[in-house]
Amino acid sequence: MCALMDKTETDLRQAALACLVITDPLTKVEHTQRLYQRWLDGELTISTNILDVPEVAGHPDKPELVAPKDLPRRRNSKESGVASLIHAVNHIEFNAINLALDAVARFADMPEQYYADWARVAFEESQHFMLLREHLLTLGYDYGDFPAHSGMWDMAKKTHGDVLKRMALVPRVLEARGLDVTPKMMNKLRGSGDHRAVEILEIILREEIGHVAIGTHWFNYLCDLRQLDPLATFKDLLDTYFDGQLRGPFHTEARMQAGFTEAEMALLEGR
Repeated sequence: MCALMDKTETDLRQAALACLVITDPLTKVEHTQRLYQRWLDGELTISTNILDVPEVAGHPDKPELVAPKDLPRRRNSKESGVASLIHAVNHIEFNAINLALDAVARFADMPEQYYADWARVAFEESQHFMLLREHLLTLGYDYGDFPAHSGMWDMAKKTHGDVLKRMALVPRVLEARGLDVTPKMMNKLRGSGDHRAVEILEIILREEIGHVAIGTHWFNYLCDLRQLDPLATFKDLLDTYFDGQLRGPFHTEARMQAGFTEAEMALLEGR
């Protein structure tokens, strides 16, 4: 049983941890949404305790997780090709729920607004997951029917020890890549006639700009707190964790809306 089922739990971070370890996707969504509603209703406070957060978040037996290079090649068709594309995005959103919950549970001693922000992100990611999963069902498939990879969580594990690194490298790199590639996916889906999928991705793109902006805000906050130059720090982290792996094209307009500066965009373009 998830600890969140105990209505006497009053710590937002402990409740987020309880959601994080849930393995069933629909149960995780249900409790994540209940968690955020309880926060909005003023039922939860925020502890400063160091919690025992696991290295790996709760995830179901399916989808089978494989290396990115071992994923089957997708073909954009009205049959399994479109469904596998939707499934891939559905898996990203499942990981994004876990990443937001982990950001709440793992890192202590941040301002209250930090936890409120990431609890909201977890809620919105759970909505994205359900929109995609419900659409996948109309195509004759369900979440777990195709293999997937764990690249997002692999990077999360590398940043477990430092909230600044987490804010720099997960929302501002991995999730920001979603801003870059979503317009191309939307064009492919339009070409296949899947207009409902395009509508869902439009919602996701709009809200993901806000999620990346939250990462930007807290990255800059932490750089200021530690008296670090944000541009130089971002460059150093990119060089360390993504040397030669991060290339355009970039969705400059969306990234600028999410708080990227012109200097940061020049840095990315020049890599």
